[in-house]
Amino acid sequence: MSKNYLSQRVAGLKPSGIRKFFDIIATMPDVISLGIGEPDFVTPKPILQAGVQSLQRGETGYTSNSGTLALREALAEHLQLKYGVSYQPLSEMVVTVGVSEALYLAMTALLDPGDEVIVPTPCFVAYQAEVELAGGVAVEIASTVDENFMLNPAKVEAAITDKTKAILIGYPNNPTGAVASREVLTEVARIAEQHDLIVISDEIYDRLVYAGEHICFPTIPGAKERTILLGGFSKDYAMTGWRVGYAAGPAEIIAGMLRVHQYTIMSAPTMAQAAALEALQHGEEHVIAMRDEYNRRRRLIVDGLNEIGLPTFEPNGAFYAFPNIEAAGLDGDTFATRLLQEKQVAVVPGAAFGPGGEGFVRCSYATQYEKIEQALERIYQFLRGL
Repeated sequence: MSKNYLSQRVAGLKPSGIRKFFDIIATMPDVISLGIGEPDFVTPKPILQAGVQSLQRGETGYTSNSGTLALREALAEHLQLKYGVSYQPLSEMVVTVGVSEALYLAMTALLDPGDEVIVPTPCFVAYQAEVELAGGVAVEIASTVDENFMLNPAKVEAAITDKTKAILIGYPNNPTGAVASREVLTEVARIAEQHDLIVISDEIYDRLVYAGEHICFPTIPGAKERTILLGGFSKDYAMTGWRVGYAAGPAEIIAGMLRVHQYTIMSAPTMAQAAALEALQHGEEHVIAMRDEYNRRRRLIVDGLNEIGLPTFEPNGAFYAFPNIEAAGLDGDTFATRLLQEKQVAVVPGAAFGPGGEGFVRCSYATQYEKIEQALERIYQFLRGL
C-alpha cells in the first residue's frame, strides 16, 4: 500500500509486553506456563449447565442492551449483601462483554481529546491503551515494593492537572497481588472529591483475597457518587471464555456508557448472562473451593521463590506472584526470554505492566500445583546456571 491507513492513535499503541511470550510458547513443547492470567479450572458444572440450558431453551437472540433484568437484579443484590453498596438495576448497571468492554465504555464515555487519566502502575496492560484509544492521556505513577505496591495518594495528588478527569485503580492488583488498604482508598476518595474527579475501580479479582479484606471502593464514604465500579465473572467463577462483566455507577454516566455499548456491542452474550445468573445465585461454594486451592498454590510459589533466592512480594489477592529478579543480574525481558528458551518456563517481565515493574517478573499460580513444583525446580536450575 502506498500509505499508512492506520490512525495515529492505533499506530502509536505499544505492543503488549505479554503477547510475544505467548507467541513463542505456541512453538515450543513441554512449556510450563506461569504467564497467562486465566483460571485453569473449568467453569463449575452447574454454571456451565445453566448456559447450555439457555441455548436448549432457544435463548439465542439479543437481550436488553443493559443485560437481562434478572442478572442486573441479582448483581445489585449481590453487591448489597456482600459490600453494603446499593445500585438500581434499571438505571445504574450495564452488563458488558467482560470487564475489558466495561473499561472501554468508561473511557469512551468520559474522555474528550487530551483529557488525562491517572494510572497507578504496575497495572493490567490494557489500562493505558484503553485511555489512549479513547483519545485521552494516561499519566502513569509508579507504585513500589516499598509501598507494598499500593498507590501513593501523595503521588496521585501531585499528578493532578487542570486536564485530569479520572483516576483508574485496580485492586486486588494484577500483576502484583497487592490488596489496597481502607486508609489508602479513603485518601483517594478524598482527593477525587476535592478535585472533582471520577474514580474507575476495576475489582475483577474481588473474591480472590487471602489475607485482610477487599474494600469495595464505592463503599468509602462520599465515593459512590463519583465511582464507576467494574466487575465480572472471569476470574472468581472461572468464566473467562463466557465474556460477561458489568459496570455500576451514577445513572447519568451509565447512560452514556450504554449509548456506546448499544452501538458497538448491542448486548452481552445471552447464554453467558444465564450462566452468570446461576453463578451469582448458586456459585458460592465453587468460588470458595477455587480460592482455597489458589491459596494453597500461593503458599507453594511464594515460599518456593523466596527459598531459591528470588525475594517475592507477599500477594494477598488475585493469583500472581511478583518476584524480584535483580539477583539474577538480568533485566526482566532477558530473564523471561532466557528462562523460556533454556528451561521452558514462561513468566512475564514486570516492565510490561508499567513503571514500578522493572526488576520483577509476574508468575501466575493459576496452574496445577504439580506444575508449579516443576517450574520452581526449573527456575532454581536456571539460576544456578547463571
